[in-house]
Amino acid sequence: MKPPMMLPEIPPNPANPPVFADPWHAQVFAITVHLSGAGLFTWPDWAARFGASLRKQGGAADGGEAYYLAWLATLEQLLLDLGQADAPHLAALKAAWTQAHLDTPHGAPVRLGPQGAQ
Repeated sequence: MKPPMMLPEIPPNPANPPVFADPWHAQVFAITVHLSGAGLFTWPDWAARFGASLRKQGGAADGGEAYYLAWLATLEQLLLDLGQADAPHLAALKAAWTQAHLDTPHGAPVRLGPQGAQ
């Protein structure tokens, strides 16, 4: 297994604040764009599903945590609907990431061990 790619720390620039508040926001966005670009689903289908998720949630269009939680939930459900993921495996991955997070000292990168990636 290849080691994870580590990106250099980018110094903050008040004149040009980051687009994403948290790294996982950028990651789930990039994964979604990549999967759509690879032909797994169309962007109009994605937009309709995501819009429905936001409406069900009562908004959250501010680009904050609730927005990206809705984004992630939409992507998970879409992958389940397309047969590209299955619920037990998804639940196991979530549990593994939660445990890895709890086991990681504050400030250290969270790493998912090989047992969680299965």
